Amino acid sequence: MSRPVRACLSGEDLDWVGGRSVCVALDLLTTVESNESSDAERAGNTALREWTTGIWSFMGERIPGLAPDPPAVRVSSEAPTASGLSSSTALILALFEGYLAAVPTAPPVPLRVLVEWAYEFELAICNGGGMDQLAIALGGTTLFLGRATGLPEVLDRADFPAEWSFIVVDSGTPKSTPDHIRSVRAQRASGDRVLAEYVARSDEASVLVWEAIRARHLTALADAMTAAHRAMRDLQNMSTPWLEHLRALAHATVGLPLKVSGAGGGGALVGVCAEADAPVVAESLRAAYRGAVPGVQVIVAGSVASLS
Repeated sequence: MSRPVRACLSGEDLDWVGGRSVCVALDLLTTVESNESSDAERAGNTALREWTTGIWSFMGERIPGLAPDPPAVRVSSEAPTASGLSSSTALILALFEGYLAAVPTAPPVPLRVLVEWAYEFELAICNGGGMDQLAIALGGTTLFLGRATGLPEVLDRADFPAEWSFIVVDSGTPKSTPDHIRSVRAQRASGDRVLAEYVARSDEASVLVWEAIRARHLTALADAMTAAHRAMRDLQNMSTPWLEHLRALAHATVGLPLKVSGAGGGGALVGVCAEADAPVVAESLRAAYRGAVPGVQVIVAGSVASLS
């Protein structure tokens, strides 16, 4: 069972603070496979064991008669972890689906219910919103309207233009989403004016991002994503000097605007260019980063068509 990751083009936190956000599913897959011979490997992988046992226990509360231990699985991912691309959500959804497929007696579970399960499971961990779960499950590109609780409303959906590609720059610095969300929830509880300005600017940027995608206007999309990034950086400290250095190098080298995807002070930056230009753009960036900031990873990604 495989699930894509997602890039947020505008509107981090707005899925639960309130406002519009735009996400696109990327063809960097997280895959869960049955692997009956992996008991020793699984026992030595503490992080994976925590995910598998936690999800299996969650399912056991909703599906009677499950065995005490989850089926053995092998997990692989084409996306960098802790990068703001929601690889953890992709893993959670893939594990739910993989486990259901491995239990012949399990009743059918609709996709909407799986998304709600994934949202509830992650809410207990980081107390965030639900755009990641929906964006990954639905595929394509989605315009959301946030809600204080529960999954956001889906306002519109579209396939991302096939003639465009994503350039993903993994900074190599992990983010801390739970810490960030705790800070924003405190701002929200106090009626913080800076947060209100961030919401207004990000909401406006999301509208412009969606209009650019619908109009297939690449320059307008880059400008709108830049506006979204500046709101994140200037009002909510979601960028860092390191990320800004990577952005400046990308602009100076290939003229590519980059936006941080996800919150938490690290992770990946994303940009969009013409598909035909993507290999040259990526290689030019790799060369520039090798000389100045070794360890940075540059990935070319496509979008995933709507899945349901």
